[in-house]
Amino acid sequence: MQNPQPGYAQRFDTAPGYAASLPVPFVRASLGGRTVAYLLDILFIFGFTALLTLLITVIGVVTFGLGWTLFAVLPASGIIYSAITVGGSKQSTIGQRLMGLRTIAPESGARVDVITAAVHALLFYVAISTFLLWCVDIAFGLMRSDRRLGHDLLLGLAVVHAR
Repeated sequence: MQNPQPGYAQRFDTAPGYAASLPVPFVRASLGGRTVAYLLDILFIFGFTALLTLLITVIGVVTFGLGWTLFAVLPASGIIYSAITVGGSKQSTIGQRLMGLRTIAPESGARVDVITAAVHALLFYVAISTFLLWCVDIAFGLMRSDRRLGHDLLLGLAVVHAR
């Protein structure tokens, strides 16, 4: 490691190779592992949406129908799920935890805050909803040696193996 100049963050030296843009302790996750984690997360998002539906129904009954306006939140349940889990202390969704992955800011290894996690999920869902954009997003991951997808690059995040 090099000593930083006053007022600058600590800089990491990296060895050339697979994860050249990351500090040594971080190893990138494979695209296959990320895909399986997302497929698992679909199940958890479904359960989370069902729980939100039940909660909103009860709130609607208690507030004589006023709370049912919260049903407008349900389409964003996947983004809320990602914001809560990735922005939390474990830095990963439940599917990512089961696959041994976590999301970090690679330059510092710092935790991802809730807003960044929500925007990361939003960009992912925008990309996956449009076939051409999804292909471009995946192409970044297939062409880059560090396997970061397009929405990872836009926000400066990386999905790595958890230690």
